[in-house]
Amino acid sequence: MIRSSSGIVAALTAVALAVIGFLTYQASAYAPADLSAPGAAESVPPTASKAPRDKNHPTALPADSGTGQRVVYALDDDRVWLVDEGDKVRLTFRVSPGTVDPLPARYVVTSRSGTIVGSDGVAVEHVVRFASLDGVAIGFSAAVDGSVTPPDPARKLGAIREPRGAGAAMWDFATIGTRITVIN
Repeated sequence: MIRSSSGIVAALTAVALAVIGFLTYQASAYAPADLSAPGAAESVPPTASKAPRDKNHPTALPADSGTGQRVVYALDDDRVWLVDEGDKVRLTFRVSPGTVDPLPARYVVTSRSGTIVGSDGVAVEHVVRFASLDGVAIGFSAAVDGSVTPPDPARKLGAIREPRGAGAAMWDFATIGTRITVIN
């Protein structure tokens, strides 16, 4: 009887270890390589240096900016689009970039903060982070006082400042895991 009980315990232990191993593999398959430095989820195809724009409608969603629900950020235009699942633009607005731009690529939202003091000393809200470059966290935020002042060019700042109303809309739209497409 003791011998058969130890056999059952050994079998259950083996099954438990197999399950833990499988779950560990699944978790590692979906986790970023370096959790401390969020990076690009996938590169934007290098075929076009700038996504095509509709010259008659400068606020129109750029072609080749992806599909499905996402945030599109155009570096050259300092403009953001919040795009629903059916590729319908929910909102578009201009932003004021920091001194460190993310590379054109596809990212995901990796962290969020309700209200903090930004690296430039400004109280900000609705912080949505999605990238890191040279140790500088990059994300969208809105100044609590509503100001959008140009960043100090002598400092490395990754804050992409939005108007307060746009910041609230971004906060509601861009939850953890939401895709962010950065284009030129």
